[in-house]
Amino acid sequence: MNDEFDKLRAALKAPATPDPAAKAEALRRAMENFDRTQETATRTRPSQDRPERAGFLTGVREMISHLTTRGALAATASIAALGIGVLIWPNLQAVAPTPKPEVKAVVDAAPADNEARDRLATTVAEAEAPQGQVVAQDEPAMAEASPPPAPASVVAEPAPTERREKGVAGQRLGESEAATGLAAPSTDSVWVSGSFGKVTLDDADSAYDQAMEDAYATPRIFCDSSMPAANPCEFFDTEAFSTDAPNPVKIVAEEPVSTFSIDTDTASYSVIRSSLTNGQLPPKEAVRIEEMVNYFPYAYPAPEAGEAPFRASVSLFPTPWNADTQLLRIGLQGAMPATDDRPPLNLVFLIDTSGSMDDPKKLPLLKQSFRLMLGQLRPEDRVAIVTYAGSAGLVLEPTEASDQTAILSALDRLDAGGSTAGQEGLQQAYQVAESMGGDGHVSRILLATDGDFNVGLSDPEALEDFIAKKRESGTYLSVLGFGRGNLDDATMQALAQNGNGTAAYIDTLSEAQKVLVDQLSGALFPIADDVKIQVEFNPAAVAEYRLIGYETRALAREDFNNDRVDAGEIGAGHQVTALYEITPVGSPARLSDPLRYAAAPEGGPAKELGFLKLRYKAPGAATSELLETPIPAEPGAADTDARFAAAVAGMGQLLSGPKYLGHWGWDDAIALANGAKGDDPFGYRAEAVQLMRLGQSLAR
Repeated sequence: MNDEFDKLRAALKAPATPDPAAKAEALRRAMENFDRTQETATRTRPSQDRPERAGFLTGVREMISHLTTRGALAATASIAALGIGVLIWPNLQAVAPTPKPEVKAVVDAAPADNEARDRLATTVAEAEAPQGQVVAQDEPAMAEASPPPAPASVVAEPAPTERREKGVAGQRLGESEAATGLAAPSTDSVWVSGSFGKVTLDDADSAYDQAMEDAYATPRIFCDSSMPAANPCEFFDTEAFSTDAPNPVKIVAEEPVSTFSIDTDTASYSVIRSSLTNGQLPPKEAVRIEEMVNYFPYAYPAPEAGEAPFRASVSLFPTPWNADTQLLRIGLQGAMPATDDRPPLNLVFLIDTSGSMDDPKKLPLLKQSFRLMLGQLRPEDRVAIVTYAGSAGLVLEPTEASDQTAILSALDRLDAGGSTAGQEGLQQAYQVAESMGGDGHVSRILLATDGDFNVGLSDPEALEDFIAKKRESGTYLSVLGFGRGNLDDATMQALAQNGNGTAAYIDTLSEAQKVLVDQLSGALFPIADDVKIQVEFNPAAVAEYRLIGYETRALAREDFNNDRVDAGEIGAGHQVTALYEITPVGSPARLSDPLRYAAAPEGGPAKELGFLKLRYKAPGAATSELLETPIPAEPGAADTDARFAAAVAGMGQLLSGPKYLGHWGWDDAIALANGAKGDDPFGYRAEAVQLMRLGQSLAR
């Protein structure tokens, strides 16, 4: 029995041998059955029975249309959801709750307000705390300072270079990052925030988002010093200008006395020229009209031998933009001593070589400018060079000006790099200047910078106090500004005004020629210190007045006789121009109504418009001298200088806000200036006319 089963098992396992005849017969029968069923045994299927536009794509469309009906979609979605739930439910049971993702924020060193900072710190602490743990509100945790990932569009090449941060006030973080507690980004990236986009974190709650928005209220930017100049980070504008609101119209019956310090700076005009020639209107706060007017030379009478170191002159003429008012011009002309009579000069070049000076219009132009200046020094004058970047250093020991090879070699070796340790540089420059001093010598520090101080004393008020203490040594400080983009005009003004010096801005080699060659004596050799002007207007002749410019030089009435109050200096050959617009009594141009109970002026027409007083000190003196002169009330015709000065004052008002110009505009300013160019040997006035045309085009 077993043998039979074994044979059957073997037969079943053995492969069957195909029978060709049986296979052919089976295929024939199958085809007959198919033809009979499809009715194709005797005739071809009619073509009109075939669906129109039949094909693969048509079938796919038909299938989709049937599957996307409301009922089909509901059924499909239900089945899919049930299947997913069955698959993932066991896994969900085994997964522990996931804590809230870690949130790290970069907190500004000076957030918009303390409340925002505390809210940010508390929110970050809550995000980082374990689930269920409550963070005490009165002890907010400190957020770990690390920046968000840099966008791909602003990632720079990795380089072990110094990073710097630029803010609205122009501050940067170099070596001082650790001291401020603000972590810097990685060296291979650039992180841009603030005005470049709002910071958002998907996993943060609404309180965190608000805190981040408050913390980034101030635009900031990080840049690597090795980045190419084409990168937009290099052009983040952090310029700051020192200015005040335009002087208002004063009523003589209420405030008859006007007092201010003179100003011989010209930086504002050069900054305006730089903006216009680059196709932009200047910032309104960069416009200081007195510096625009004082940029140009005028033919004022010089003092006679034995007189005061300067001479004052006054003139009264119709206002170009208002036929019912008048312009009062006060001009001062400083004495110009002969070159052989001037004292020996000890000059310290204090040169900013920080990373921000790495620009063709900064350090390279500075070197060329100082080369021009060296030719104006006498052999017995002495020169020293102090530089400052991350730290200060003495590059050139005090050297006689006759050794130009050593001086030029020291200049050529200067390179830009590092942060701006301005305080340390100033301290060393004063030490060097004091060591060079001698009886009868003039000591002057000439600071060349873009104005960006970020290490040490970077606050203008602190710098004022520092320089004010140092000027007592008799060493004066003048400032030359170079370049745009982070020009800190406020710091430059604070340094120059408190250092008994002047401030100029050099944007071209031609401007360097004007400041450091043509007007070198005025910049380096003072003839009068603490010069103040006070005008008392006669209420019988003048109803209203306004001082055009000098907003940052205003003084209180009592400051005029106070010799402890600092004021501006006049250098050898310097000129000063001040313009008042006055409204005569009875003029329809009066802006304020007369008071009902005010006493009427006595007498007939006044012979005096007002009274001019000036105070000054001889260099190094502690007591001031007084000069006085009446101002005639009878107006006269405006000479060429007066008309050109009025045109420049009009240009300044058009740029800063033509509140008092009425319908007088650019065409009028251009026509007035073009007709008053007069003797213009250096082309300064012709250039001003071209700038007016540029201003007109850009203002449209």
